[in-house]
Amino acid sequence: MASKVALIVGAGDALGGAIARRFAREGFVACVVRRDAAKLESLVEAIHHEGGEARAFGVDARKEEEVVKLYEAIEREIGPIEVSVFNIGANVQFGITETTAQKYFKVWEMACFAGFLVGREAANVMLPRGRGTVLFTGATASVRASAGFCAFAGAKHALRALAQSMARELGPQGIHVGHIVIDGAIDTDFIRTLFPERYKLKEVDGILDPDHIAENYWHLHSQPRTAWTFELDLRPYMEPW
Repeated sequence: MASKVALIVGAGDALGGAIARRFAREGFVACVVRRDAAKLESLVEAIHHEGGEARAFGVDARKEEEVVKLYEAIEREIGPIEVSVFNIGANVQFGITETTAQKYFKVWEMACFAGFLVGREAANVMLPRGRGTVLFTGATASVRASAGFCAFAGAKHALRALAQSMARELGPQGIHVGHIVIDGAIDTDFIRTLFPERYKLKEVDGILDPDHIAENYWHLHSQPRTAWTFELDLRPYMEPW
């Protein structure tokens, strides 16, 4: 129960795993979450192999009761949650006339509403201690909507607004809230398979390295409260913006 915890909700991709490993290297218990906990086995094993500690949880972050129980269980059985990271994406493309109400709502649930639930529960456990870090993973769509991404951009815009509101409310109470805009392709199997030409840019450092992104999450958590960053945007050196 003396262990400090870094909770990563949405650890199913390369970035979530990199964030978990980065905090585990600093002595945190990496509590990693996705809907199917079995799919986290390789990540947990990798962290253990590196000498860290990790626990996997199967949770649907869109379900209020499941998120509440997640925070309660970790606080009760593992240790205080010092860092809470919301890293669920839902990056899908539909033309406006192809975007059904069901599609729009599902994207909003995943990329925004789930973020609210995770952020609220993080605040509930951190406020009594007067410390903690809450980080939200954003995207280019958080600040600039592209054609065909009305649902994703709407959800990411809303998530950014949530993070900003929380930062203004919780900052004076000792809770550091940050929003990270990931502006560019990340080195993932998804990019390698579906966008091979874009993936070739890896050869010239033209796509984002998950480990390098994760280093920035650690940096945000490590900042002294005399100089906190709310928003950090990350992109490869050659990315147009």
